[in-house]
Amino acid sequence: MKKYYKMAAAAMQVQTSYSAWYWASTFSTIVRLLIMYFFWKAVYANQHSIQDMNLESMLTYIVVAMFLQMFVSGVGKELVSTIKDGNVAIELMRPYDLILKLIALDFGGKFMFLIREALPLAVLSIFFLDISLPGSLGSAVLFLFSAFCGIWIGTFLDLLIAILAFWTVNVWGLEVLKESVISFFSGALVPIILFPGWFQDISQFLPFQAMVYVPVSIYTGIISETKVYTMIGIQLFWMLAMYFSLRILWSLALRKVTIFGG
Repeated sequence: MKKYYKMAAAAMQVQTSYSAWYWASTFSTIVRLLIMYFFWKAVYANQHSIQDMNLESMLTYIVVAMFLQMFVSGVGKELVSTIKDGNVAIELMRPYDLILKLIALDFGGKFMFLIREALPLAVLSIFFLDISLPGSLGSAVLFLFSAFCGIWIGTFLDLLIAILAFWTVNVWGLEVLKESVISFFSGALVPIILFPGWFQDISQFLPFQAMVYVPVSIYTGIISETKVYTMIGIQLFWMLAMYFSLRILWSLALRKVTIFGG
């Protein structure tokens, strides 16, 4: 595992090398925060609550969901690029697991994003955008655990889509579709409780709400304490299901590489 830690550390160093990209990304995030803040202020101008959520609760949900959505994507694009340019054959001959390498690089980059951008902006949001903290220490701990599960689910799903590049000419369309589906079904745009009942029923049987909606709902208290552990259990199920699906599809892809190589 030591080599993967070094890969993650290398990804952290790369992240610190691009200061221009850091400031551009920070500025973009601030603009998004302000747009969402003033949008929901306007929505609540003539009403006190929507589905029992007041303005403070809604802003808290939207901001936390926005930050969490930035972490649920993975390194699928890098894997697709490696497959398309043929370098995957070289990578497979090296003394490491390519999937674990990509995950290590991904989490190294995400850790630096958390330290340099997400945490400072989250603090500013708490002080200037009326974002509330979790109701209790227990809720905060459960949120962190749930968010970690959601990030793993998103990472595995991203790699699952990327592996399809072994069989398709281009997975760009699938990537766009995936991002659109995640935005709606994960509750990243608005809480799922605001959607029609049929939409909520469908989302319960999909892995997407486990990425964003579940952890953010734990943070804001939308999910009652009696249902929290059930929802986390569902997250763990999807995390394991995604991982084993990823490994099965990766094994099939490696056979394809071996066949063409032979």
